[in-house]
Amino acid sequence: MKRGLLAATGVAAMLVTVAACGSGDDDERAGTDGFKGETLTVWAMNGSTPDGWTKDVKAAFEKKTGAKLKLEIQQWNGIQQKVTTALSESDPPDVIEIGNTQTPAYAQTGGLAELTDLKESIGADWADSLNKSAVYEGKQYAAPWYAVNRVVLYNKKIWAKAGIKGTPRTRAEFFQDLETIRKKTDAEPLYLPGQNWYFFDGLAIGTGAELVKKDGDKWVSNLTDAKVAKAMDIYKQYQSFSKAPKDKDEATPQQADVFAKGKTGAFIGMGYEAAVAVKANPEIEKDIGYFTIPGETADKPEGVFLGGSNLAVAAGSKKQELAKEFLKIALSDTYEGQLAKEGGVIPNKESLQSHLKGNASAEAAAPAVAGGGTTPLIPEWAPVENAPNPIKTYMTAVLKGKSPTEAAKSVEDEMNKRLSQEQ
Repeated sequence: MKRGLLAATGVAAMLVTVAACGSGDDDERAGTDGFKGETLTVWAMNGSTPDGWTKDVKAAFEKKTGAKLKLEIQQWNGIQQKVTTALSESDPPDVIEIGNTQTPAYAQTGGLAELTDLKESIGADWADSLNKSAVYEGKQYAAPWYAVNRVVLYNKKIWAKAGIKGTPRTRAEFFQDLETIRKKTDAEPLYLPGQNWYFFDGLAIGTGAELVKKDGDKWVSNLTDAKVAKAMDIYKQYQSFSKAPKDKDEATPQQADVFAKGKTGAFIGMGYEAAVAVKANPEIEKDIGYFTIPGETADKPEGVFLGGSNLAVAAGSKKQELAKEFLKIALSDTYEGQLAKEGGVIPNKESLQSHLKGNASAEAAAPAVAGGGTTPLIPEWAPVENAPNPIKTYMTAVLKGKSPTEAAKSVEDEMNKRLSQEQ
């Protein structure tokens, strides 16, 4: 899906924004057809609202409120500027899906309504790792909707040929399995290009690293930190099992297309990439398996980047309470569970992950969510990831022989320049 592809390349997939501030009179109207004659406009991204979910949420919303729901599907191309413009106008869409990592930027401009009361009423058990992106400067400006993250996709046929039984539960066991594949088969153990930046971000989350730090009133690079270097060392160990280019990312070429040839033991990617591989080679479908990226110990999976969506209300919406009624329905256990089951995405509560049963890739992704995170949740971050991403340059430099400190210093000026030019 386009949604998943964007998440995999760094444009966090599928997100929603909702603003809230209204009167008690509006609260009394909910559930009694008090909103009859009104229409709520919701912007959602292409691919983020499964047909069954959409039909059922629309019916529930219209039955409860008496209002009509107008769902407008948006395309990814140019969406950030479109949302920015819409939030500045006098009649914006009422609810907007926005990327989780983009939420702070929209909140800073005053475009999003505060949703603290919604968090208190329905969000007590939202997963903290997902909810962090919906909070800016201590205030709730959105609601976590769902997330997606990376797993290990492996070729069961190659693993069996190597004599490997089961899947690894620790990073050391994973490296041992990759070494076994190298010794006992003619397959490449792992396909991991040098610039799979979101996998590296997950490793940094796992080591507790911060990619930026505050210097006075400015954010600056923190790539020289020892925890960042530790994450890069782990990445280097992974990459030692791969012949992939050190100066390319996972989309150049598409790693799923490489895996589809049947000569690669495993790769680290999004669950949807299995479908890409199958499209390229239908015969490989029966050989694809999934497992959670293992961490240092068996009780804690590796850190992962959580791409996903937040639902938020536009501050300029004149239908604040109606928008919140929509959120209460869309984010309810019933429809979060349905979204997880239909869409194969991680719901906003750990208790709802049972709805992923039967979806092998989603089941593999779920255990890592609690320890997952995002890129730095600051408005200044967005320019850092513009091509050429200096962190990708840093990664390649380390893999080609520079020390982590030398590599970090070589991109520090560019990082700081971008952090000072908020976009």
